[in-house]
Amino acid sequence: MKKIIYVLLLPLVVVSGLVFANREIKNEAAKKSTASPRSDAERKASLKKWESTPDAIRYEKWKVSPEGRKVYAGEAKIRKHINAFTDMNATVTALSLPAGSRLGFGVMVKINDEDYILSFGAQPSEKNSLNAIAQSRQLHTLKVNDKIKIRSHSVSHAPKYLYPIISGDYVERDGKIIYKRAAGKGGC
Repeated sequence: MKKIIYVLLLPLVVVSGLVFANREIKNEAAKKSTASPRSDAERKASLKKWESTPDAIRYEKWKVSPEGRKVYAGEAKIRKHINAFTDMNATVTALSLPAGSRLGFGVMVKINDEDYILSFGAQPSEKNSLNAIAQSRQLHTLKVNDKIKIRSHSVSHAPKYLYPIISGDYVERDGKIIYKRAAGKGGC
């Protein structure tokens, strides 16, 4: 009887030891992979290093070019609305983004006689919620000259594009919400 108990306990002890050892290895790996925040000196050194690269030189030239100044001026015109997350009245001017863009789905809009890219990012797949897919379908019903209201938390730019890029967080047409970005999971 004792032999049977020992035979049954031995695999249990071995498996428990392996599970415990594996957990320790995972904890150590997680601690190693967590990067510590960089100091100001490290950030400044990395910025200084980047500033001497060809990409940085091209970016600086773009910023002072007429195209770059136009993009920055367009951003400045809507900065107050972006910071306050208030409505911006817009008119859809094109149903596709400029050729070669990699912003996902978006449309071109005009706000106060200034053109902008309104980007919604990647289209939801079958894995996404039904609500996200339904909202995506409603975005595809937009037509040129539709009047919409937009709210956004961010506007950005890239030398590749001739227009400021508004991240679409909320879109309303005819008093009905047709798109509202889902809050990020685990975020603020």
